[in-house]
Amino acid sequence: MSTHQDPPASPEQHRIPGTSPAPAGLRVTPLLLVTLGLLTAVAPFATDLYLPAFPEMLDDLDTTASGVQVTLTAFLLGLAVGQLVFGPVSDRFGRRVPLIVGAAIYVAASTIAVLAPNVEVLTAARFAQGVTGAAGMVIARAVIADLATGRAAARAFSLMMLVVGVAPVIAPLIGGILADPLGWRGLLGVVLGLAVLMLAGVLTVVPESLPRSRRDELRALQSTHGSGARDLGSAVFVGNTLAFGFGFAVMMSYIAASPFVYQVMMGVGPVVYGLGFGVNALGLMAMTWVAARLAASVEPARLVAVGLSAILTGAVAFLALSLSGAPAGWLAVPLFVCVSSLGLVMGNATALALGAVPRAAGTGSAVLGATQFALGAAVAPIVGVGGESTALPLAIVMVACAGLALGSFTVASRVAARASR
Repeated sequence: MSTHQDPPASPEQHRIPGTSPAPAGLRVTPLLLVTLGLLTAVAPFATDLYLPAFPEMLDDLDTTASGVQVTLTAFLLGLAVGQLVFGPVSDRFGRRVPLIVGAAIYVAASTIAVLAPNVEVLTAARFAQGVTGAAGMVIARAVIADLATGRAAARAFSLMMLVVGVAPVIAPLIGGILADPLGWRGLLGVVLGLAVLMLAGVLTVVPESLPRSRRDELRALQSTHGSGARDLGSAVFVGNTLAFGFGFAVMMSYIAASPFVYQVMMGVGPVVYGLGFGVNALGLMAMTWVAARLAASVEPARLVAVGLSAILTGAVAFLALSLSGAPAGWLAVPLFVCVSSLGLVMGNATALALGAVPRAAGTGSAVLGATQFALGAAVAPIVGVGGESTALPLAIVMVACAGLALGSFTVASRVAARASR
């Protein structure tokens, strides 16, 4: 699983036309990959960890259920805003300084969240956490895009996704175990501890992958080649970004509807539901590991094509089962196919999208992340419109998102193939 088994990519592989190579001696090491994975795992840890303590927060903060829910909404809104801020800033001022500033403020906001005297202060602190925590998410992807391209980048992104994939699995478990002994402030204290660890990792492990010399050269190129932001309108970037976003929307629609599909339709209890959810998560992690292993010998585009085709096939099978009146237990099979196949898509689609915007990797990473959360947020409420006893809305959403993902990717691939010829 370690990236040190691969020979370092040559400097020419990192070269943007008209600029010097990436900083000498810098590459994606295992320690850097784990650190970047921790930065990207901010969202699942900071959201899932304190969810079990919501009932306790009602009395402690003298608020309502909607008041507590707003603290989560504020964090997610901050994540979307923060990515759009820190991405372009990191293109202009380099990766390291904005990342340090973001991580430091994230620690301060996490401290205020732990000590918040009322729900209003907590909501403001959670929004600040989202904005500054987004710095790690968006810049982590940009750092990899600075240091690796092609198959090397696809492998690195897949391995980082593997690290990130652990967070949604263990965060709810840790939160459930620690909710009673620690309370909600203690759980947010764990988030604070992770924030401190994140800041330490940024200070000691993450290098400056976009130094001033390269930034100056990129700005000089604008006079003859136009702004790097223009690359964001290319069909290759847009198509692969939409493939990534709609692929993620398939998973978000499943997550939003899974409690009802498993516990109401299949009639299983919370423990069995948790096991089923965990099996799908492990399938996703296993396929992500396979994608990382195959990256050395298989083109990223081919892996994305296989993954999206499998997702669409699984979604169509899920729709057919929903319409046929088959036993609800069979629905678990296509769900597993859809979720696990995303492991072939997420890292490789990220590599393809950011590889199309080498002059604006930070901004491209911001657009990628914002698209991911926007589409995920859009589909979540739709899957429940038919009530808790039918999977048909979920099936329709999954087929539509999978079809749009594959269609967007197909357009991007054809444009890229024409350009290469």
